[in-house]
Amino acid sequence: MDTNKELELAKDFVNNTNRSIFLTGKAGTGKTTFLHNLKKDSLKRLVVVAPTGVAAINAKGVTIHSFFQLPFGPILPDAELSNSGGFNKKFSKTKIDIIKSMDLLVIDEISMVRADVLDAIDKTLRRYRTRDKVFGGVQVLMIGDLQQLSPVIKDNEWQLLKSYYQTGFFFSSRAYQEANTITIELRHIYRQENPKFIQILNEIRTNTLSAEAAEELNKRYIKDFSPDPKEGYIELTTHNNRAERANSAELEALSSKERTYRAKIEGKFPEFSYPNSEEVKLKVGAQVMFIKNDSSPEKRYFNGKIGKVILLDKDEVVVSCPDDDFNIVTTPEVWENITYTVHPETKAITEDKIGSFTQMPLRLAWAITIHKSQGLTFEKAIIDAQGAFAHGQTYVALSRCKSLEGLVLKSKIDSNQIINDVHVTSFNKTAEAQQPNETILHSAIATFQLEGIQEVFDFYPFLFPINRLLDVFYKNRGSITGRMEEPLITVKDVLPNLLKVSSSFNNQLKQLSDTDVLPEQNTILQERFMKAKAYFKSETEIKIIAALNALSYTTDNKAIEKEIEKQLDTLEELLIVKRSYFNGFNDGFTTHEFLALRAKSIFLKKEAPKKTKTTVVDGTVNIELFELLRELRNEIATENDLIHYQIFTQKALYEICEVLPTNKKELLEINGFGKVRVDKYGSRILEVIRAYCDENNIETDDSLDFQEPVASKKKVKKGDSHKLSLELFKAGKSISEIAKERELAETTIFGHLAKFVTTGEVEVTALISETHYEELRQLIPKQTYENLTDLKTKLDQKYSYNDIKLVLETLNTK
Repeated sequence: MDTNKELELAKDFVNNTNRSIFLTGKAGTGKTTFLHNLKKDSLKRLVVVAPTGVAAINAKGVTIHSFFQLPFGPILPDAELSNSGGFNKKFSKTKIDIIKSMDLLVIDEISMVRADVLDAIDKTLRRYRTRDKVFGGVQVLMIGDLQQLSPVIKDNEWQLLKSYYQTGFFFSSRAYQEANTITIELRHIYRQENPKFIQILNEIRTNTLSAEAAEELNKRYIKDFSPDPKEGYIELTTHNNRAERANSAELEALSSKERTYRAKIEGKFPEFSYPNSEEVKLKVGAQVMFIKNDSSPEKRYFNGKIGKVILLDKDEVVVSCPDDDFNIVTTPEVWENITYTVHPETKAITEDKIGSFTQMPLRLAWAITIHKSQGLTFEKAIIDAQGAFAHGQTYVALSRCKSLEGLVLKSKIDSNQIINDVHVTSFNKTAEAQQPNETILHSAIATFQLEGIQEVFDFYPFLFPINRLLDVFYKNRGSITGRMEEPLITVKDVLPNLLKVSSSFNNQLKQLSDTDVLPEQNTILQERFMKAKAYFKSETEIKIIAALNALSYTTDNKAIEKEIEKQLDTLEELLIVKRSYFNGFNDGFTTHEFLALRAKSIFLKKEAPKKTKTTVVDGTVNIELFELLRELRNEIATENDLIHYQIFTQKALYEICEVLPTNKKELLEINGFGKVRVDKYGSRILEVIRAYCDENNIETDDSLDFQEPVASKKKVKKGDSHKLSLELFKAGKSISEIAKERELAETTIFGHLAKFVTTGEVEVTALISETHYEELRQLIPKQTYENLTDLKTKLDQKYSYNDIKLVLETLNTK
């Protein structure tokens, strides 16, 4: 079989470069076959979308509007995503991961995609990927023929869009003009073989129909042509109502009994995507067309094959086709509606069936609209192009036929029926003159490989989050406590050197690049790559990751906290990608491994444990007291219908944990505490502090009276106090009753009694529910944690600090 050089070129550009491609070609040149083969064979992670539901089902993809969650009306290019009426619906995490990890977006039937829709796709991809790269850095393959069906744009829609676009076609979009897209035109025609007919179609396609070609074509005009029913002619007409009237009239004229076949619809399958009528009415003698390729191994029929019904049964239809020496027993076929998801183990982008449409793959075929005939091939057809009203209709109709001899015209073809858009003609001429060759392909492959290597060592994306974090810290340092400045400065200081080394390395790459040898096969370049990988890995681990691991902070301000977490999450994602690269490429750089590692890193970030950012205060050893006071603050705030920082600020909380005030006068000296606040909340705050000090054998002052002078701190006899609490507990009093009687906090009494659990004098289940005790005994040993606070954040909120401490003590004792 002869090699199709354009198809091979297209395959190489798709698989081995990152150039966006417009794959076009006349009707019957194999564009659809190319797409199906690409889905089977490509190593890239790809998603297929199409402008209409039926086109998406046929391409085994999804609609553009459903995948990108776009509105159906005009999308003005200057509008923000959130202001475009449904444009900015929240994307699921799965869809975001698919967008971030895919290498290739395929848009089938691109001729029907409006310019503003392609710009909306670009805007969405930038949003979730790289903002300063067209299509977010995703390679886009656009498949279609501009001389066929064009986008549907209503007059009122064009009034809104014409200020932004020269035409409604996709090539007028801002994204397409920025994308440096290459056009590959498939030239070999598989559908027609007659050179004369091919020449006529070409002239109609380019609106250059010569008098000689018109004369030859119009020889196929046969006045009042009445086909022999056995020959299987189908009429192609411009309007849907004409086709429906013709089919209904022919069916009605048959005297045989009518049978109805009802579709079986399961799961999600929207009506606008139905590939056939929900009810198919047939009679023996009806002319029908197969609308799907045979899914059985025999491949007895194909999409567009014409035949006649000779037998109807409950679950099957027998069809006889001209020139076949066998009858086709037809049973229902299944069309699947899919969605894209990520395989939980392999992380591959997979197609998940969410619905199905099961129906006889047949429709009445005495007539069909030109629009529905796109993509089909007919042996014999009657063309009614007199009412042609849209760009490309006449060409689509005529090009459905395999031969000039199988074509009959209902009226003669003249220039009035050939409607071509001048902008399309101009675009096609320019694109045809720029068809790429092997030299351009080699250059594109080399560029793709070099850009991949450069991305491995690119630290420029780190600059914004680091500078943003420092900016937030300096502007709000009064509201943030912890250790932030020093780690961030450390990272900021190391980045310029990494950027400098990276830039120098990129210059070396260009010098080492051989015009004849691709980077992957360049031995010297690969040696430099491995050395660079070792250097950048070491610098990243020692200077960036170590510094960020030392960072800790806490703040009352939720807006500040949200912004800090957002930027730290960005840094975390960037580092996961870098570590993925630096731990891979053990045998040198390859684009295949580069794409795999980049995709894998998207899912590594999901599996990475979340670093605790807001619960650890660096610099204080009294972390447990910090958390106890935070709980008390939230409790008081709830009781008084206040915001938590109106009780006391985070800065005050930090200071309390350092100073450990044990009377009202000392509490008054804490930043932010005035007399009113101390009078309102001081007693409860001091109770918690004293209980904590009592529990941890820290010297305290007994005075809680604001008027009393500060006495020297003295040692409390803790053993006697503990025993007194034990005696009252054994006498049948509850913890709250003991606390009230002794004028101590309940947490203090709990701490007293907990000491006697390890001696066996108090049953552990007397202080904690048996359910919580058994659950925590199982859960705690499975956790890795730095301290009590860290452990609490990893457990369910239903377990209190006291519960956890108590179980920890019993586990440690055992």
